[in-house]
Amino acid sequence: MPGNRMVKVEIADQQSFVSVDAKQIANVARSILADHGPTRSRVSVAIVDDATIHALNRRYLQHDYPTDVLSFVLEEKRGYLEGEVVVSGETALSQAGQYGWDASSELLLYIVHGVLHLVGFEDSSDETRQEMRDAEAHYLAQLGLHVPDQDEETGDDFDE
Repeated sequence: MPGNRMVKVEIADQQSFVSVDAKQIANVARSILADHGPTRSRVSVAIVDDATIHALNRRYLQHDYPTDVLSFVLEEKRGYLEGEVVVSGETALSQAGQYGWDASSELLLYIVHGVLHLVGFEDSSDETRQEMRDAEAHYLAQLGLHVPDQDEETGDDFDE
């Protein structure tokens, strides 16, 4: 029951590429955590540049390139989840145009995707990828956003 949940969301905007609405970000993260998370959750969302996310991607996943979103479960035990989502405002700015929407919307997609990973959604198979896409569309629709169709050939650039 969402009324019995304790959800804390912290936002750290460390970039200047995309305008960030911290309240909107916190609200959508809380909504996902209330629907799918444990009784208590603490999640931080960091909006960074490509150099920062590249360094994190290399350090933690051994991927030597910038990416759009990284999700880290820091602690998970019965009834409690602590995690971090790191997204690149710079990547959102460069990718948004190819899908026909603005960088702020692209950034929100990354954040929703990252928080969904924290609560157990996966995108490693066609079936789980579709569940992830449906959940993304659901939470973005709550913000009045419609996810543009993505060309299957381009795939996505999401990393966990």
